[in-house]
Amino acid sequence: MTTDAFSSMLKQLDKAAQSLGYSREEYEFLRHPEKELTVSFPVVMDDGSVRVFTGFRVQHNSHRGPYKGGVRFSPSINREEVKALAAWMTWKCAVVNVPYGGAKGGVICDPKELSVGELERLTRRYTVAIMPLIGPDKDIPAPDINTSAREMGWIMDTFSVFKGNTTLGVVTGKPVGLGGSVGRREATGRGVLYTTLEVSKKLGIKPEETSVAIQGYGNVGSVTAKVLAESGFKVVAVSDISGGIFNPEGLDLGSINEFLAENPKSTLKDYAAPNISHITNGEILTLDVDILIPAATGGQITEQNANQIKAKVIVEAANGPTTAEADEILEAREIHVVPDILANAGGVVVSYFEWVQNLQSFFWNEQEVNERLEQIMVRSFANVWSVSKEKGVSMRNAAYMVAIDRVISAAKTRGFNL
Repeated sequence: MTTDAFSSMLKQLDKAAQSLGYSREEYEFLRHPEKELTVSFPVVMDDGSVRVFTGFRVQHNSHRGPYKGGVRFSPSINREEVKALAAWMTWKCAVVNVPYGGAKGGVICDPKELSVGELERLTRRYTVAIMPLIGPDKDIPAPDINTSAREMGWIMDTFSVFKGNTTLGVVTGKPVGLGGSVGRREATGRGVLYTTLEVSKKLGIKPEETSVAIQGYGNVGSVTAKVLAESGFKVVAVSDISGGIFNPEGLDLGSINEFLAENPKSTLKDYAAPNISHITNGEILTLDVDILIPAATGGQITEQNANQIKAKVIVEAANGPTTAEADEILEAREIHVVPDILANAGGVVVSYFEWVQNLQSFFWNEQEVNERLEQIMVRSFANVWSVSKEKGVSMRNAAYMVAIDRVISAAKTRGFNL
């Protein structure tokens, strides 16, 4: 993600707020995070040496409820990126109308260079460092890039040990055996499916006649590919950090997943099969396909490549994959963009379900989770589509308008004197 991610977010915020008729004074508070915490903490490495790591937790807004947002481990993460991600979480929670505000966190590290023991010690020390800010009624972390149910279990355990009682609701995305929700791991990808199906219906696109390229084949991208293929879409290209593979007749996802599972140190550049072409992550964005799904990192679609995109529809599974400048180009070219704060909100919706289940100590089955997720995603898409058509604005602007209006309305209702 580019270092100007927060600037891009502010441009999107300004545009939507002005479309709603709000003065700068009325929404100025949304241009600033409520809290920003930078922490440094030592970790004992396997060889006995000590390294000091830097981490962040940014809490953007809490007018609609406790803060909510993931924790990512990345060598390139920085505070400006975390600020942008926290704000996007505010809008994401508001656009799907779950009672959370936005937050985000992370640690500057490369997990691939760390052993499991080192990762555990790092995760636990980071938890202690941010502990004054988190809690089931304050701020609820979740998995993000390079973190998973395993790390969430460590965070929950560390928090619980210090508090003196098991506190399941302090994080979501936990292992199911520790209070996690069934369907949570697949939730973001499944939410992308539901929004892709809805935009396809609106545009008269038939899944069986539709080609899809997916940049990013981590948890979100791989689940998205699987559920789209099961729904009849033809997934012709996918990519990971090493590059992509392309077959215009459609990929054998089962074969790809089996290869990656059997060769955990391999990447897609190592995969070979008949009629497979190897392409770059840049090339996958400009393939001649019907639907493009960026599901990797932010800042992938820029003013440099936006004019080369051939897809008719872009569904943003990643956070912030399109810069503000590229967005204007895509809008001028009449390319339909289902924005990240709507398209990839399935994860936070099922995180909300997990939190609710933890608070009630009553758990749902996977069918119930998926049905409730579909209802919320379909309803949220319909709300945004309606505003887009009624106001004559892009889907992104419409999604921001829905989200910002809800946050400002909540602030005013609480008596915040705007």
